[in-house]
Amino acid sequence: MYDPIALAIPGFFVLIAAELGLGAVMGRLGGPRPLYRYVDALTDLGCGVLSQVTGLVLGAVVANGVYTAVYEAGHLWDPPRVPGLLGNEGPGFFSASASHLLLWIFAFIAVDFIYYWWHRAHHRVNLLWAAHVVHHQSEDYNLAVALRQSILTALTSIPFYLPLAILGVPPVTFFVCSALNTLYQFWIHTRLVGKLGPLEWLINTPSHHRVHHGINPAYIDKNHAGVFIVWDRWFGTFVEEEEEPVYGTVQPYLSADPLWANVEPLWKLGQLSASLKGWDRLKVWFAPPEWRHEGNMRVPEPDPELRWSPATRPYQTAWTALWFGISAVALTGVLLIHHQLPTEVVGLVGFLVFWTITSFGWLYDQRPLWRWQEPLRLILVLLTGIWIANLYLAELSRLPT
Repeated sequence: MYDPIALAIPGFFVLIAAELGLGAVMGRLGGPRPLYRYVDALTDLGCGVLSQVTGLVLGAVVANGVYTAVYEAGHLWDPPRVPGLLGNEGPGFFSASASHLLLWIFAFIAVDFIYYWWHRAHHRVNLLWAAHVVHHQSEDYNLAVALRQSILTALTSIPFYLPLAILGVPPVTFFVCSALNTLYQFWIHTRLVGKLGPLEWLINTPSHHRVHHGINPAYIDKNHAGVFIVWDRWFGTFVEEEEEPVYGTVQPYLSADPLWANVEPLWKLGQLSASLKGWDRLKVWFAPPEWRHEGNMRVPEPDPELRWSPATRPYQTAWTALWFGISAVALTGVLLIHHQLPTEVVGLVGFLVFWTITSFGWLYDQRPLWRWQEPLRLILVLLTGIWIANLYLAELSRLPT
């Protein structure tokens, strides 16, 4: 089965380009808070690439493997077979074991309900917030931010969704519904869509999700929904968008390094834990993000001025854009056909993509490391290309003529 997220990657870039075009027409690309800034968007996309590379192991092997193992070990209920209800019998998303329409409706709603509690917990528990905060670090708000994902949340989601495996939601049904939930949330990361009338009462919209990304005191830890905003309305975490939010995190992330974006929150949490005494050293990992041993940290009024706005030079933009494009194409290809590729090819391409994307941060953060590692990276890319070409030429030579 193809990963729906991998299939959607080209569409993501088409829609980002469309948002850029519409933003230009609306005059939203300039000013003190432009719709897009190149380095910030590159860091967003870099985080997304790293999450997909690590997802080849953490998502497909660990998270999906655990769900499947629990389901196969013994689930409480088997959905009834309804041949022909959703199409022909046979392999695929709508096979006989998962063809009942009510099962798919239940699974989609249940995944979204659990996502709400998963998301809410990740804003209220320091250890989980350290994994999720990556998605909130950008001070911009656009479709590229939707792709700014953590490399760790594939792991932190496992305990939340296992009850569905125990109940009897088949793995293929769960994986598709989870992917659809993720795909839905892509389009709500935009400043160009206003309020949508009656739909605002039922579904998550750009207006609702802008609130979620705001650091205004009234907006923090609100609107956790994935698809249905009714969960926030029912459980008391809903806030209407009254003013344009100030985006980002209370403690800003001041780097272009997508790998450090994932590591720094855990590093800082570890430093905080080490500075405390007694049980507080353990408590801080499970306390809310604002907790401090002497009391709760006050959330300051946000400053609408951008706190992180790195300069870039034309040659840097051209170089990183070229290599990001190469990396995105290579990763998309691997994600789509990794089951058919030798493990060493998947591993080496994944490693090179990871290295390439991380190197952008070293360049824009002006680290000396970038100057000496770049020739090494280019040599390894060239050698890998030659090795893969020879590998497949050898395979072609074995085919009958």
